[in-house]
Amino acid sequence: MSGRLAPLKRPLLYVMGPGYVVAGLLHFVVPELYAQIIPPVLPAPLALVYLSGVAEVAVGLGLLWPRTRQYAAWATIALLVAIFPANVYMATSAVVVTGMPGGGDPSAVVRWGRLPLQGVLILWAYWYTDPELATT
Repeated sequence: MSGRLAPLKRPLLYVMGPGYVVAGLLHFVVPELYAQIIPPVLPAPLALVYLSGVAEVAVGLGLLWPRTRQYAAWATIALLVAIFPANVYMATSAVVVTGMPGGGDPSAVVRWGRLPLQGVLILWAYWYTDPELATT
């Protein structure tokens, strides 16, 4: 991703990093909301929520430092792949998240729209995996 998007690389990094930190912290503030979208075939949903929260905070902070940026970008990609089953479960099972502000029953467009969004987020993280570009 170069050319026209190059000037946005640094500003978008400072959106992505703190975004993951905030998202990760929310796993500790309202863990019960996140636990509801864990596929039932997975064990210990609350533990998985906390684990993913720690991972999100870690990658978010790691993206902000040039020395760890490349590793954190790869870890972000791995995290996004790991949480993809929750998004698939939410889309295919019409999960209603009890207790979510504004209502916990997202439309089918929102549920299914999260799936390609994961691809966009993976590409965004991939932008920072190049060792030469990771420090810029």
